[in-house]
Amino acid sequence: MSDAPHRSSHPAVIAFDLDGTLVDTAPDLLDTLDVVLDEAGAARLPREDTRKMIGAGARALVQRGLAAAGIELDAPAADKLYARFLEHYAAHIADVSRPFPGLVAALDTLTAQGHVLAVCTNKLEYLSVMLLERLGLKDRFAVIAGADTYGAHKPDARHLLETIAQAGGLPTRAVMVGDSMTDVLTARNARVPVIVVPFGYTDTPAHELGGDVLLEHFDHLPAAVERLLADSAVERA
Repeated sequence: MSDAPHRSSHPAVIAFDLDGTLVDTAPDLLDTLDVVLDEAGAARLPREDTRKMIGAGARALVQRGLAAAGIELDAPAADKLYARFLEHYAAHIADVSRPFPGLVAALDTLTAQGHVLAVCTNKLEYLSVMLLERLGLKDRFAVIAGADTYGAHKPDARHLLETIAQAGGLPTRAVMVGDSMTDVLTARNARVPVIVVPFGYTDTPAHELGGDVLLEHFDHLPAAVERLLADSAVERA
């Protein structure tokens, strides 16, 4: 990529959601949910329903699954089941989970263009690092920020803003990539442009989420990023 007048000493930071954006994690997450539902004596739920429950973190997934199954637990029992979920999931975190098609090549291109890559996810940090490491992706990201990294998590703007800052960037030279309304709200709250992918986990159709770009395939990500960064530079001029 050629140098342009709007480039600053700060690299552009491209911050990605993880579940449903970088990696198709649903199979391993939902297999684990089945295990804890079995242990709670609940009937397993249809995958087309539970897939939409992903995105707010493991505890929320367990809570949503139990609620949908009609199971009410007191706090100690719910905490025990959540701990069991984390234990089982960590042991099976990359059994089936894989990067979405075209992702690795897109990351290669963005890195070659001088951009810094980061992860901003509501998954717990240690699980995020573990998953990306198992898939051979960890070292591609300068920052991996989970729901517990900064004391604030998406859609709180601080989660994204702290991720960008830790990566050495500025919100005026950043782009968010996600799959859900949570990601769009986070980006809007941080005043960062957002790219939405349609293959993730949301009960709202991707084209209705209000992103700046709807990306059908990661092959088109580098061009979309460059366009948004150029638009941001024009707005600031």
